[in-house]
Amino acid sequence: MADDNQNRAEDRGTLSRREAGGECNVPPVFAARLTPYRSLGRRGFVLLMIFVGATCFISGLLFAVVGAWPVLVFSGLDVVIVWVAFRISYRSAARYEEVAIWPDELLVRQVSPAGRVAEHRFNPFWTRFLVDRHEEFGVTGMRLVTRGRELVVGSFLNPEDRSSFATAFASAFARARGA
Repeated sequence: MADDNQNRAEDRGTLSRREAGGECNVPPVFAARLTPYRSLGRRGFVLLMIFVGATCFISGLLFAVVGAWPVLVFSGLDVVIVWVAFRISYRSAARYEEVAIWPDELLVRQVSPAGRVAEHRFNPFWTRFLVDRHEEFGVTGMRLVTRGRELVVGSFLNPEDRSSFATAFASAFARARGA
């Protein structure tokens, strides 16, 4: 829906039952890939690091000229800390969830930044989709609940995307159940 730097729930319709571990090659009623939002792309990151590096170097150099040379070292440390923080943030952005609904099955595939996959399968007729809402903040959480089992979905989404996904998913979920 938007650039790939932003998370969006997309109605992909490309996941087949065979890919999901099923037996027949039937497209889902609804399929979405949820990814964490990152407001700064690669180009923006490079420009930010150039700006931070230049600013820290110039201010550190001014202090070194006055005789406070340790400030130059700590300015360099500042640049390293900012770089490490962004690298950790971008690494966590590799996490995603795929959600697909068929009339007789609901699949949630959660992939960690390290690539570990956890698949959760539900029967749509025994599953409830619960949305937690706050008057001021909108959708604050989404869960799938069935027979004493609960799975949080899209916890890393921003409020706008949570709301968008909750609306689209609830509609597709109702269609799949025939309601």
